Amino acid sequence: MTRRFTPKVVTGNALLEGDVVYLTVDDQWTRDLAAAEVLDDEAHAQLRLLDAQARQNEIVGAYLADVKPGAAGPEPAHFREAFRMRGPSNYAHGKQADTR
Repeated sequence: MTRRFTPKVVTGNALLEGDVVYLTVDDQWTRDLAAAEVLDDEAHAQLRLLDAQARQNEIVGAYLADVKPGAAGPEPAHFREAFRMRGPSNYAHGKQADTR
């Protein structure tokens, strides 16, 4: 039995800052998951991933991440992706430094 393709986004890390980034419809990188291109077709998702992996001067570690529909756009479908969005787990560094 073939497994159904679940919606995905192309994600990776910005080369210089290390921030989590997502590929948009217009081939830009965004740090906002809600602005990411949601891919519903497996073949198209693989093509978008190959394109992203070729952009080694911009990002590293590109892969497809599962998403689910949310009130404000796509949301992570897995804990790992939700964790990556929050930034470093050490509150004295990165995006979370301002939340103290």
